[in-house]
Amino acid sequence: MSTQTMGCATLDDLMKVDGKAELINGRIVRDMGTGFLPGKVSRRITRALEDYIAAGAGGEVVEDNVGYAPHSPLPSGRQSLSPDSSYYTGPLPSNLMRYVTGHPDFAAEVRSENDYGPAKEREHEEKRTDYFAAGTLVVWDVDPVAETVAAYVATAPTTPTIFRRGDVADAEPAVPGWRLSVDALFT
Repeated sequence: MSTQTMGCATLDDLMKVDGKAELINGRIVRDMGTGFLPGKVSRRITRALEDYIAAGAGGEVVEDNVGYAPHSPLPSGRQSLSPDSSYYTGPLPSNLMRYVTGHPDFAAEVRSENDYGPAKEREHEEKRTDYFAAGTLVVWDVDPVAETVAAYVATAPTTPTIFRRGDVADAEPAVPGWRLSVDALFT
């Protein structure tokens, strides 16, 4: 993650950035591109959520690089969230070219090659804290190397349920009744 130095950036400034980035404490923080496997895993989560909605569930699937603008800056100073895949049940923006105002009900963060080690663990923990402060109900930390899904819920934000190969992961209560085979995610 690299930081672009400028005055106090706004959501309008963030909208002009090419590629994936977030707004934190008035700074635009760019995210590095991802590799093939993390992209594939993210796409499978998005597709499974699309199938869930096509089967009659309400809500919207929001894919990678679409930004959420929480109603107010989060305690950390973060002013935007951009999960790799997410599910959202709130109102859509009147201008569909803009960020979604609010927060995802469910957010999936898929680890990339450079998302490992003590410093990255702290970053992931801080971002999960931000999701929950914004109102997100469930956050998945998806590890393509270990082939695990750590499901964190707002009611127990530091105690994940770990899903491994052979398990069927869920995102309860954020995505009621939705299930995804961990084997299918990593095959």
